[in-house]
Amino acid sequence: MSDTRPLPEQPGYGYGPSPDPGPHYPAPAVQPAAPVRRRRGDGEGTRRAALVIHTIADVAAAFLGLWILLHLLEANHANVFVGFVEDVAARLAWWSQDIFTMDTENLRVLLDYGLPAVIYLAVGHGIAMRLRRF
Repeated sequence: MSDTRPLPEQPGYGYGPSPDPGPHYPAPAVQPAAPVRRRRGDGEGTRRAALVIHTIADVAAAFLGLWILLHLLEANHANVFVGFVEDVAARLAWWSQDIFTMDTENLRVLLDYGLPAVIYLAVGHGIAMRLRRF
């Protein structure tokens, strides 16, 4: 009961003629656009300025924090490094000297140099964040 007749041949299979592939379209006349290059107007300078401001604020706060630490640990003021850090911290915190008049020297140094450190961090990071949004 099995049928031994051959199956009809599908076009393109076997030895018969291949089917028509359909219409052949020519290559597009316009070449694809080149990759997009970054231009100067894309905000790269603004991001770089934000990074510079952020870094300057961090360095200023680091010097102030280091001076507070050296003072609280009673570092040798005759040492060149300690003198350098004290001079830089005094120049950064000139506007906040003697805002707080405390009897305790350590608390006075902590407040007189800690306040500018916090302000430099807040203002510097705030400006940098604002610049990055544009």
